[in-house]
Amino acid sequence: MTMPFYVSPEQVMQDKAEYARKGIARGKSSVTLEYDAGVLLMAENPSSLSKIGEIYDRIAFAGVGKFSEFDQLRKLGVRYADTRGYAYSRDDVRAKGLANAYSQAMGEVFTRELKPLEVEVIVAEVGDDTLAGHERNAIYRVQFDGSISDHKGFCVIGGAAEELGSLLRSEYRDGLPLKEALLLGYRALQRAADREPNVTADNIEVCLLERHRAGRKFRRLDTDTLREHLGT
Repeated sequence: MTMPFYVSPEQVMQDKAEYARKGIARGKSSVTLEYDAGVLLMAENPSSLSKIGEIYDRIAFAGVGKFSEFDQLRKLGVRYADTRGYAYSRDDVRAKGLANAYSQAMGEVFTRELKPLEVEVIVAEVGDDTLAGHERNAIYRVQFDGSISDHKGFCVIGGAAEELGSLLRSEYRDGLPLKEALLLGYRALQRAADREPNVTADNIEVCLLERHRAGRKFRRLDTDTLREHLGT
């Protein structure tokens, strides 16, 4: 009779984490920055599939890693927000609650399933001066194992997150105008791609959450507008 093969729980978790990190590292990085009138989300994206999307009135989502997995999370977030907004109030739909829901879902997969999700996500909410206690912007990062962290000013996800975080810490400042924030995000994405010449306005996805925009705050920048801002 052969003895069953034993692997310690610690080793299993380490192997899962390493597997997820390798999958995420193969994806293009995504940068989120606060600017003087809202929140900017940027991602290198040579495909026609969106890595950034609107979740609700003041909330946006960005993902890196395996597209099919983070797109399912995006849809889960839309359903969560719609259900909560219908059952209670649109003002009750918050980035913090959505990030906690993602944290629980991703943590459950990491703990219980054989294969973890190969994704990281950002949930961003633009502040609203008309809602008491929610005047400030909010940015949350949720990792493959369900770990959640909140960020002020900027946040990076993807394989080059550590390097780009160092760049932004040295160059970011509060109250950047939109054009300067775009240029900073563009330089960061170039750094992530080792300054490859194919990182251009044609293959960067850019979305804004605009504080003073009437109604829904989410807006995509088209290529021509992005070229104008970047001077390319």
